[in-house]
Amino acid sequence: RVGAVVVDVNGESAGEGSHAGPGSPHAEVVALDSAGASARGGTIYVTLEPCTHVGRTPPCVDAIVAAGIRRVVVAVEDPDVRVAGGGIEALRTAGLDVEVGLMEHEAETLDPGYFHHRRTGRPMVTLKAAATLDGQVAALDGSSQWITDEIARMDAHRLRAGADAVMVGAGTLRVDDPRLDVRLEDYTGPQPVPILVAGARPIPPDARLLARDPIVLTPTALKGVDTIVAPGNGVVDLRLGLEALGRRGIVDVLVEGGPRLAASLLSEDLVDRMVLYLGARLAGGAGKTVFAGEFATLSQSRRVRITHISTVGTCVKIEATLEDD
Repeated sequence: RVGAVVVDVNGESAGEGSHAGPGSPHAEVVALDSAGASARGGTIYVTLEPCTHVGRTPPCVDAIVAAGIRRVVVAVEDPDVRVAGGGIEALRTAGLDVEVGLMEHEAETLDPGYFHHRRTGRPMVTLKAAATLDGQVAALDGSSQWITDEIARMDAHRLRAGADAVMVGAGTLRVDDPRLDVRLEDYTGPQPVPILVAGARPIPPDARLLARDPIVLTPTALKGVDTIVAPGNGVVDLRLGLEALGRRGIVDVLVEGGPRLAASLLSEDLVDRMVLYLGARLAGGAGKTVFAGEFATLSQSRRVRITHISTVGTCVKIEATLEDD
């Protein structure tokens, strides 16, 4: 989610580019190729500091220097330890004029998961839930399909499409038997990695999720599945599990349930963002609430900052971030 624009010596846009994904040319290279000879003596604007290391693609710094660019405007320094200011220093050493900080905040919002992952070692966790207007995720008999309408469900699939992985707990696996894949018409992008947080009970052998080779976070080793062992007093240590996922290169995790897993992540301060869909239904106070657990007093409750409210179909979509206590 990096973008670049090349402006020629006359101040006219000469080329632009974006990074299409791992292994594809970086935004700077795409923009320079688009500009061709017009790049010489010009300026390149880039949302993230150009890289200096050899990975799946050559260093972008070398391409910028070779193209004859004279000025580089970088929105934000790359927190990746392989870069971390090295690209800026290399460009200045090569004699280029480098400016840093233009629209820094806006650039970070383009890919918040990347910056969170590089700074903490953990993927950014987005907690998604669907509930009735009175905050119930299921009726008294346990039924929960369908609280939201088709339009809201497709919007939730777009959340999946933007995540590296989708996580559920064992309870949700047994009740809903989800596939955790993206089912959008004409979607051709990568499918998110399914992640299961499992306890001591065995995983149902006919669970549809097993056909997608999930990563299983578990307190003890399991045979026949890809496991991350993260023991914590008989249950999964979620912080250790997320750190292990981060080491595997997973940057964004979408958590889809259930209430106990959501409550555990919240209590461990591991939730970064929340997306709540409120369906146009009332279930009454005897159903299951969005999050398990309870607070003895209002002062113990978690404060959130609502960042956006919208209508999706017949549902209300609320986006929020967790505030520090």
